[in-house]
Amino acid sequence: MNSENRNLILAIALSMAVLFGWQVFIVGPELERETARQQAIAEQMAASDAESRDTLAATTQGTAAMPAIATDEATAVADAPRITIDAPLVSGSISLAGLRFDDVVLKGYQETQEEDSPNIQLLQRTDTALPYFVEFRWTQDGNGMALPDGGTVWTANRQSLTPDTPVTFTWDNGQGLLFSRVISIDENYLFSIDDAVTNNSGGALAFNHYGRVRRHGTPVTSGIWILHEGPIGVFDDIASYQDYDDLAETRTDRRQAEDLTFDGTQGGWIGFSDKYWLTALIPDQQAALNFKFSEVGSQDALYQAGYINAQSQLVADGATLAFGSKLFAGAKKVTLLDSYGETLGLEKFDRAIDFGWFYFLTKPFFYAINWLNSLLGNFGLAVIAFTVVVKIFFFPLANKSYRSMGKMRLVSPKIQQIRERHADDRMAMNREMMDLYKKEKINPAAGCLPVLLQIPVFFALYKVLFVTIEMRHAPFFGWITDLSAPDPTSVFNVFGLLPFGVDFLPPFLQLGAWPIMMGLSMFFQMRLNPPPPDPVQAKIFQFMPLIFTFLLATFPAGLVIYWTWNNLLSMAQQWYIMRTIAKEN
Repeated sequence: MNSENRNLILAIALSMAVLFGWQVFIVGPELERETARQQAIAEQMAASDAESRDTLAATTQGTAAMPAIATDEATAVADAPRITIDAPLVSGSISLAGLRFDDVVLKGYQETQEEDSPNIQLLQRTDTALPYFVEFRWTQDGNGMALPDGGTVWTANRQSLTPDTPVTFTWDNGQGLLFSRVISIDENYLFSIDDAVTNNSGGALAFNHYGRVRRHGTPVTSGIWILHEGPIGVFDDIASYQDYDDLAETRTDRRQAEDLTFDGTQGGWIGFSDKYWLTALIPDQQAALNFKFSEVGSQDALYQAGYINAQSQLVADGATLAFGSKLFAGAKKVTLLDSYGETLGLEKFDRAIDFGWFYFLTKPFFYAINWLNSLLGNFGLAVIAFTVVVKIFFFPLANKSYRSMGKMRLVSPKIQQIRERHADDRMAMNREMMDLYKKEKINPAAGCLPVLLQIPVFFALYKVLFVTIEMRHAPFFGWITDLSAPDPTSVFNVFGLLPFGVDFLPPFLQLGAWPIMMGLSMFFQMRLNPPPPDPVQAKIFQFMPLIFTFLLATFPAGLVIYWTWNNLLSMAQQWYIMRTIAKEN
C-alpha cells in the first residue's frame, strides 16, 4: 500500500472516530440533559406551593450593598394579594409584597408540541422550589430609614396590568419618605419600571437605585460549545458571556469576582440568557452604573446579575428622586431584539442570540430566510428557496469547478496510462501529469472548491436553525413538525409503520427518511464526479455518503433538507456542464 492510500485510510479512520465521538460525548449527553431539564420543569410545576429555601447572604456592588432576602419574605409574598398581568404575549401576576417579577408566562410558546403542553413559565414565584425573579429597589446611606423590601406590601391603584393600563404602586414608610412605582408593559415582552422617592424627612438623604435578577439552582443547559446559555451583558459596547461555573467561583476566587464586575459604565444591560429566552435588566442608558455577576447562595446555588448607581444621589428635603428601568422577559425573537436595540439605544442587544463566529453570515441568512418565509408561508420552503439563492450566488465559481471536474473525467484514461507508465518513478509521473493539466487547462483541486464554499454557509445555516426561536417547532410537510429537531422517523420501524419505537438506539443509528434521502443524493452526485484513478481511494470514497448519512441523522431536519436540495441542484448543474463539455470535445 502506497503512502497516499495509507494517509487517506488514516484520514477516513479519524473522521469515523470524530463521528462516533461526537455521538458518544456530545449528542448523547445533550439528550440526557434535555430529558433532565424537562423533568426539572415538571418538578417545579408540581412543587409550586412548596416552601422557599431562600437563605442568602448580602452582596455588594459599587458604592452600596444590595440587601439579602429575608427568610420570611417568601411567606409574605405567598400571602399577599397579586395584580394580574394580561398582555398579548405575556400573562402572570405581581405580588403586592415586594413587587417582584416572579410569575411571567409566555403565551405564544409551549414546552412541547403536545396539545395539552403548558406554556413556558419563564420567571418562577418565590414560593416555588426554584425561584427565578427580578426586583428593583432603593438603598439609603444608613440613617435608620425604613425602605421597601421583599416583604413590604404596597398599595396599587388597579388590579390588572395591561398595555393600556399601567399600574401605580405607593408605599409610605411613616418617616417622611413616600415611594412610588409605575409599571407598564408593551405589546410584547418589555416592562417599564419608573421608580420615585419623595423626601419629606426634614433633611437631605442619599439614595442608590439597583435592580437584580436572581436564579435559584443551576439550570440544565444544552451543554454545547456552539451555544451560550447563562449570564450575559453588554457594558461599554463590549459583550460579556459568562458560564454558571464562572459565577460559582466568585465566592472563593477574589480575582474571578473582580473579572465579573464592570464599574463606571454608562448604560448597558445585564441578565440571563437561555437557548430561546432572555431575562434582561435595562437601566437608564444615561446613568453611570456598576454591573456585576455573582453567585450568592450560602448553601444552594443562587446566581445573580444586577446593576446599581455608581454614585449615591442626594435628595434634598421636599425633593423627589426618580429612576427609570426596563425589563425584557420573553422570547429572543431576532426582529424584536433589533427593534428594542434601536429604539432604546441599546448596544448589541441582538447578541443575546448566539449567532456565533459567522455572525456576519448567520444574521443576514436569518433575515433572508425569514423574508422568504413571509412570502412562502413555510420555513422549510424558505430554506429550499434560500438554497437556490445560494447556488445562484456561487454559480460562477461552481461552474468553473464543475467544468474542471468534467475535463478531469475526460482525461482520466490518460491519467491512468501515466500512472501505469511511471509506476516506479513518482517524480516523472507527477511531472507528466502536471504537463497534462496545463495542456488541458485543468485544476486538479477544483473539485474541492464547492465543498469549501459550503462549509461557512453550512455552519451559519446550522446556527440559524439551532439558535433562533423562529425555527422552534416550525413545521415543514408530512412528518417534519419541527425544523430545528432531527427527523423523528426511523428506517428500523419502517418510518413509523411498525408499532414500536426505536428510542433504545443511539440517535445516529435511528436514520430518518430525510437523512437517507440526503445520503442517496450524495451517492448519485459522487457518481457524476471523476473517480479517483487509484481503486483503493475509489472504494473509500464510496463510503462517504454512508458516513454523512449517519452524521446528519442527528442534525436539525431543516439542515438535512438544505443539504439534500443542494445536492440535487448540484447534480443538475454538474450534469448540464459535463454534457456541454462532452459536446465540445
